[in-house]
Amino acid sequence: MKQFRRRFGLSGRRLRNWMYAYIFLTPWLVGFFVLVLYTLQQSFYFSRNVIRITPMGLVFIPHGFDNYRDLVQNTFYIQNLVSFGIQAVLQTPVIVSFALIIAILLNGKIRARGLFRGVFFLPVIIATGPVMNELADIGAATVPAVNTAAIAGALAFMPPMMQEPIVGLFAQLIMILWNSGIQILIFLAALQKISTDQYEAAKIDGASGWECFWKITAPAIKPMVLLNAIYTIVWLATGGQNPVISQLAFFMHSGHYGFGYASAAAWVYSIIVLLLLGIAWLMLRERKEKLPKLVKTLAKRSW
Repeated sequence: MKQFRRRFGLSGRRLRNWMYAYIFLTPWLVGFFVLVLYTLQQSFYFSRNVIRITPMGLVFIPHGFDNYRDLVQNTFYIQNLVSFGIQAVLQTPVIVSFALIIAILLNGKIRARGLFRGVFFLPVIIATGPVMNELADIGAATVPAVNTAAIAGALAFMPPMMQEPIVGLFAQLIMILWNSGIQILIFLAALQKISTDQYEAAKIDGASGWECFWKITAPAIKPMVLLNAIYTIVWLATGGQNPVISQLAFFMHSGHYGFGYASAAAWVYSIIVLLLLGIAWLMLRERKEKLPKLVKTLAKRSW
């Protein structure tokens, strides 16, 4: 053990922290390698076959990558993918910004603060699955004052696959804001970790509230902005209101397409979601500040 610590430059305390971390991660790692990894391999195998259901069981007919080639020619699927991408790009900043504003307000000293926190988190518990679909069907998720027909007319120059997500952003604004409860909770936890001494010191130096936000609050909650953006994209990708999810279910239960075609469509969709997550990570990740060469040289000499 001493040789291991000496080789990797680990102190006793740091080695214990690593051990505790991997102990708590063990159930997740076992679940990933036993359940998720095997399922991904099986799904990729399905995507390269035509699967027929017979009285004797499933029959696999090798099909190569023809299922992926056929997907490119499916205009309805491509249109839903483009609509989802535009929807994620438009709705993610709205949801994250709204959650941050509400979290800042709920973190202040206001009366009945606990009640308001429960009100904003309540839709996460109640408005899920069939309840959300029922509310959308009766028009509870729309703002009556918003004239979606006028918005659609103003965007008539756009292709339908680009126009529909923008109109849907205004048509389902209430539903979008309903699903910001988790993000509000994450931002609240981050805001409560910021010491009030920093704000008091900044105000003594004459800093305004706007300057305090950009110099103290924003750097402290930047990791949570990335976390909420990733959570929001994943929620949008797996939500019941997503047309791509409904289309994948249709492919799977259709006698014409089947499991193989649905598996190929799911893999293409997963790649699109991973690309969106990668873009969010590149835009919001923490960047290490590069020190000037003179500072580095002086630091090495002093060392």
